[in-house]
Amino acid sequence: MSDAVRRDPSDRSVRFLKACRAEPVDRTPVWFMRQAGRALPEYREIRKRHGLLEITRMPDLCAEVTLQPVERLGVDAAILFADITLPFEGLGFAFEIREGVGPVVFEPISSARDVERLRPFDPQEWVAPLIEAIRLVRGRSPVPLIGFAGAPFTLASYLVEGGPTRTFQKVKAFMHAEPRAWESLMRGLVEATGAYLSAQVSAGAQALQVFDSWAGALSPHDYRASVMPHMRRLLAALPAEVPTIHFGTGTAGILPFMAEAGGDVIGVDWRIDIDRAREAVGGRPVQGNLDPTVAAGPWEAAAAQARAILEAVSGRPGHVFNLGHGVLPHTPVGSLQRLVDLVHGWPLAGREAGR
Repeated sequence: MSDAVRRDPSDRSVRFLKACRAEPVDRTPVWFMRQAGRALPEYREIRKRHGLLEITRMPDLCAEVTLQPVERLGVDAAILFADITLPFEGLGFAFEIREGVGPVVFEPISSARDVERLRPFDPQEWVAPLIEAIRLVRGRSPVPLIGFAGAPFTLASYLVEGGPTRTFQKVKAFMHAEPRAWESLMRGLVEATGAYLSAQVSAGAQALQVFDSWAGALSPHDYRASVMPHMRRLLAALPAEVPTIHFGTGTAGILPFMAEAGGDVIGVDWRIDIDRAREAVGGRPVQGNLDPTVAAGPWEAAAAQARAILEAVSGRPGHVFNLGHGVLPHTPVGSLQRLVDLVHGWPLAGREAGR
């Protein structure tokens, strides 16, 4: 067990949830996107025997991987080990996750007629092992469990592009050339994502994060016209008893519209100062936002930038410390542990602290 776990038992079970609601906390809560896996040696050992999707189909193993960073790092929340593309097969789109590439959809959407292939999503039929893993984690975890899903635009990006992209040319072209089909696609994805996230809450998830990872590729106009209405409908339909985190990357130009779309917490990447991000979202709770590359580099640089983030927040309620995106595989585990200790040791009055 890490030093952070031994030193920090006081309010750990509720600290993250309180911060999401902008309630006073004893210490700033911290967790890391992609903390379950990648940088942890115990996860790498498991991956020598099992693929990513295989792990999500084995409840005990999925729960084990989900909880590894809680034990190792002393973070204040667990996040379910899964992938945002997991519902694709149940939606009618076969795919695989290729090492070094990412999700690849075998027959992507290329016409309005292809949208008709989208099927209603039944979580109990398609992700029952993952739902069971949630129940197992809730029975074992000393901290809240975050469930998650991809947002409709980000899911649509993979379904139309067929895989990862830097230009988003195909999905933007489809959005503009086939507005009726786009509307139908987004409505179907909203319904599927809502069902998926609601099933996670029913199984025991105590918070939800919606990853609109690629929304930052859109202009403010396109986001407002073609994405924001659907995000508003999705976030409004989620169970009200759990806090929601609305996250994207490259979103500095659309943060006010993301806040307007909804979410109790707005997650921000490293491309905007966190105090400016908080102003952009009207003072709503924020999550972030250390650059993952900096976190993976020399400790002195990571610590300096983490302190700057904490100083900018100045101890105001409603801050969850995180990276601006996922943990990079080469990030030293010791640096993640030290970041947790630094954040937990930071006085909420904003004075310099930490090692």
